Amino acid sequence: MAEDKEVKHVPVVTPDSLKFLETYINNPSPTGYEWEGQKLWLDYIKPYIDEHYVDNYGTAVGVINPEADYKVVIEAHSDEISWFVNYITKDGLIYVVRNGGSDHQIAPSKRVNIHTDKGIVKAVFGWPAIHTRNGEKEEAPTLKNIFLDCGCTSKEEVEALGIHVGCVITYEDEFMVLNDRYYVGRALDNRVGGFMIAEVARLLKENNKTLPFGLYIVNAVQEEVGLRGAEMIANRIKPNVAIITDVTHDTQTPMINKVVQGDLASGKGPVVSYAPSVHTALNKLLIQAAEQAEIPFQRQASSRWTGTDTDAFAYSNDGVVSALISLPLRYMHTTVEMVHKEDVDNVIRLIYESLLKIEAGQDFRYIK
Repeated sequence: MAEDKEVKHVPVVTPDSLKFLETYINNPSPTGYEWEGQKLWLDYIKPYIDEHYVDNYGTAVGVINPEADYKVVIEAHSDEISWFVNYITKDGLIYVVRNGGSDHQIAPSKRVNIHTDKGIVKAVFGWPAIHTRNGEKEEAPTLKNIFLDCGCTSKEEVEALGIHVGCVITYEDEFMVLNDRYYVGRALDNRVGGFMIAEVARLLKENNKTLPFGLYIVNAVQEEVGLRGAEMIANRIKPNVAIITDVTHDTQTPMINKVVQGDLASGKGPVVSYAPSVHTALNKLLIQAAEQAEIPFQRQASSRWTGTDTDAFAYSNDGVVSALISLPLRYMHTTVEMVHKEDVDNVIRLIYESLLKIEAGQDFRYIK
C-alpha cells in the first residue's frame, strides 16, 4: 500500500477512553514527579492485564502472560517538561531552571502551578509591558530574564507559602478537542503515548486475543532528561523485542525547514523511523502490518539516533530488537501540543496489528 493511499478510517478511541485521556493529560506528571499520573494510568489499564509492577523511580509496567519466556515490550514515556525554582529574590520574585526541554520563549504571561508540600501555589511568568519597552532594543525571553510572580513582595512571604529552591513548576493549560479533529493539550508529549499503549491492551482484551509471548506494557519515567527510565526498566525486563511510541514533528506549519526536518503531516498516519537503533527486520514487520491492515503511514529518517526511548532499549542487554512508531505532533514542548484524532487511532491499530504478527521465539537476526 502506498503511504498516501486513501483508506476508510477505523475509529478506536471510545467516549470512555477519551474521558481517561483528558484526565490523564490534565494531571501534572513532571519529570521526576510522575507518580500521580502513573496511578491514573495503572487504574485504567488494570482490567486489561494479568499483573503489574512499578520500579524504584516510578516506571509502571503492565504484563500480559508473565510466565512466557519470550518478552515483547510496547513502551511510551509518562513525564512532561517542567521548571524548577532556582532562586528567590528579596522582593519575592522567582527565577527558574529547566526540568527537561522547557521552552523559555513561550513562558512570558503563562500561568503556572508551583508544587509544594503545602499544595499548589499559583503564579505567573511576568514580562515588562510593551509600553515600557519602546525606543529600546527588544529583549527576547531567556532563562536569565524570565521570572515568576506569585503575588508576594518578599522572600520570606514566598517561603511561607511552602515554596523553596527545587519546587517543581508546571503550566496549568488543559486538554481540549479542536474542530472535532485535533486533541490539544499541555503534555501530549508523551502521555498520549501512554494512552495509546493502554488502548492496545484494551483492544487485545476486548477482542479476546491470546498472544504467544509475554507482553510488557511500559510507561517509563524521565525520558525528557535522557531516556533514563527506559534505561532502568530495559535492564529489569530484559526483553527480546521492543516497540516504542513517541511523538515527532508535524512539519507543515510555518518556520519549519522540511529539508532538515522531513515532510510529515498530521492526519496522514503513524510515522515509522529509519535510524541505526531501529532494527530493519522489525521495521519491515511494522510496515507489512500497516499495509495488510490498510493503515496509512509515513516515513522519517532519524539520522544517528531517534532521540527517543528506542535508543535506550536497542542498546541495552547486549542489543534488543527495537523499532519506533511516532505520532505527528504540532507545537512540541508548548502548552498547545496538537495531534490528529485519526493518527491516534492508527498508531493504536498499528501497534496492535504488529503484535499479532510477532511469533514466540522469533529470530530477527540479519545473519543466522
